[in-house]
Amino acid sequence: MTNTLYDSLFANHAGNKAPFLQLDDGQLVSYDAFLNRAAQIAHVLKNSGVSPGDRILVQAPKLADTIALYAAAVQAGAVYLPLNNAYTLAELKYFIADAQPSMIVCDSTNEIEIGKLATRFGAKLLTLGRDTSSLSREADAQPCEFETVGRAPDDLAALLYTSGTTGRSKGAMLSHQNLLSNAQTLVELWGITNTDRLIHALPIFHTHGLFVAMNTSLLAGAKVRLMEKFDASAIVEELPKSTLLMGVPTFYTRLLADDGFTKQITRGMRLFISGSAPLLAETHLAFEMRTGHRILERYGMTETNMNTSNPYGGERRAGTVGMALPGTEVIVTNPETGEPLPLGDVGMIEVRGPNVFKGYWQMPEKTAAELRENGFFMTGDLGQYSEDGYLSIVGRSKDLIITGGYNVYPKEIEDVLNDIDGVLESAVFGIPDNDLGEKIIATLVAEPGVKLDTDQIAATIRERLSRFKHPRRYELVTELPRNTMGKVQKNVLREQHAKKEPLPAAS
Repeated sequence: MTNTLYDSLFANHAGNKAPFLQLDDGQLVSYDAFLNRAAQIAHVLKNSGVSPGDRILVQAPKLADTIALYAAAVQAGAVYLPLNNAYTLAELKYFIADAQPSMIVCDSTNEIEIGKLATRFGAKLLTLGRDTSSLSREADAQPCEFETVGRAPDDLAALLYTSGTTGRSKGAMLSHQNLLSNAQTLVELWGITNTDRLIHALPIFHTHGLFVAMNTSLLAGAKVRLMEKFDASAIVEELPKSTLLMGVPTFYTRLLADDGFTKQITRGMRLFISGSAPLLAETHLAFEMRTGHRILERYGMTETNMNTSNPYGGERRAGTVGMALPGTEVIVTNPETGEPLPLGDVGMIEVRGPNVFKGYWQMPEKTAAELRENGFFMTGDLGQYSEDGYLSIVGRSKDLIITGGYNVYPKEIEDVLNDIDGVLESAVFGIPDNDLGEKIIATLVAEPGVKLDTDQIAATIRERLSRFKHPRRYELVTELPRNTMGKVQKNVLREQHAKKEPLPAAS
């Protein structure tokens, strides 16, 4: 029986002794050894009671065994659910309650705390860590072959959570065909082959690091220099030996700030790719002046994988995300009617194609609200096409903040702020930032007679929310700007605060 994703990404590498992963300690993992390890972990999943279609929730370090766990989940027919390592226990509780995973794999250092949640929700708990790992120990004793579980193209392969319009995260259901079709398109479009060596410094808990970077490398048989985290000086050392780098804009601003980043060391590089957040035109141009390379910017979402890309062989235009991928329709519409707008007009970006997700987990009403009957997904992003077909993203209708490549929905932060004693109301928004893409600003109104302590407020935020959600500045005002309908005008706040001199981070 066939398994759509496993057969295409993994099975063809059986017996392939070529290197796949090179780790920070210099260890090389061949494709064949990687498949053997994935099979061992698949046995652990099956022996632990994981059945086809079950969710495996993973909040673990970036290790070779974590990548193998993804492959094992696919081979065992399970649904892989990666989570940001920065999520707090309070945040994690929501994901577990919503997804109802049969297994949770966490960092060994968090075993006690997360173990309590696993017990509460009836999930099997295993750990992955650099020093101790119950999953790795159990896998060591298992056979290196596993009978692959059959999965059809429309069966779910992954569940990725994204921000919702109410601040409640939504689980985007991604099928085997969603992931495979996108990887196939990108490999062909970007010319990825088994002669490529990718510098992988992205997290592996979201679309960019896991599905764009890893799936394309697997499909093409490329070598991956797996870096545990981004380090500009380490990347500078790897560049002369590599051909590809996939990153967020922050990668490129920090490389430009490194004196060792020169044109000489990038001579052998074939392609620099940027995504997950807007790349400022000034960064694009500064990068070209330094290296002679033009960064290729593309556009994607959790719900759709990649949608557009600047051309590999044509003009890579600063300030745009290029054109629709082959086989994918990307249109700009009147958000009320869904009717396509003329070139140059600003409207809602909508996407249709084999890359578009199957809907939101246990949210049929939200799915119906954002997936049209004709198959187009309403992204919530506002864009416009140039006369020659380049798409530019000009804003977001949902006030989503993208900082350092991470999605942050303001209401989640506002809910915490508004719950603090003495805070009457708050407004959270993002303003442009050369390093992070956007930085988070929180504007607060105090209750009558109360003097707010922003240091104490920042401490509360640190306890309740992940670091990437922490505001970089707290501003105290007597009232928030509103329109005639009483709605807070965040556009006014953005304009006001973008003009101010940066202040030290409060987190």
